[in-house]
Amino acid sequence: MKHLKLNIIRFCCIIVLAIYSNPTMALTQEGTLSECLVDSNCIRAEWEFSNLNDCYEKLVEIATNLPRTNVIEQSDNYWHGVVRSLIFRFPDDLELLRIPSKGIIQVRSASRIGISDLGVNKSRLNILYNKLTKT
Repeated sequence: MKHLKLNIIRFCCIIVLAIYSNPTMALTQEGTLSECLVDSNCIRAEWEFSNLNDCYEKLVEIATNLPRTNVIEQSDNYWHGVVRSLIFRFPDDLELLRIPSKGIIQVRSASRIGISDLGVNKSRLNILYNKLTKT
């Protein structure tokens, strides 16, 4: 019984750390966003625009104004925010990367917890793209 209690406490600590930590996301050596390790809770897309700079600025504004979003890092070409779910406050990392040499914006949304996100990250990218292309 004592071991069960210790294991439950350890498990709860891991979950709390995952939910409330704010890791800095690392770019790959090629200067791109990381690939998704688990396809069922992560999505990465590359969008090409003729007016890359304007689209990136608008995309940053749209992402910053998503509900329950906390901006973690922002630079000229990179933006990282954490979007929390409504009820349980599970964190999803949302990243934007402008790559002027390729004329693209990479977007990545990934859940920190769980194997499946029930389509939330894909839906988030669709919302971002639709809001961006409507303006």
